[in-house]
Amino acid sequence: MNNGKFAISVHILTLLATSGEEWTSSDYLAGSININPVLVRKELINLREYGLVKSKEGKSGGSRLNKAPDQILMSDIYEAVRQKDLLGKGINFPNPACPVGRKINDHLDDLYEQSERALVSSLARTTLADFCSKF
Repeated sequence: MNNGKFAISVHILTLLATSGEEWTSSDYLAGSININPVLVRKELINLREYGLVKSKEGKSGGSRLNKAPDQILMSDIYEAVRQKDLLGKGINFPNPACPVGRKINDHLDDLYEQSERALVSSLARTTLADFCSKF
């Protein structure tokens, strides 16, 4: 995952956790993250689909957490924004006649899978509440 969605989503959820039951506007969130509110709204839609936030439209609307911060694991956030390949894929097709080229992608896939399992396992040991306590 090398596109910043995880960092943006963690920032959004941390702000919402500190807002408690208040509805927080996407403009406020965008101001803190220093990005366009449209990007925040896209991430909020995704986080809502994963059950992490709820939103209310209108003048007094906004977003807030759908679960208590101690019930949201950092791995939940990762899963919500997860891209297909953690470390990326090679874009070429190695020579099948080469002893390395013939098997390199299979071995890389195994390595990537192990790496992602380790990452998710590590993230699952930290809740959003744990992360928020750092501020």
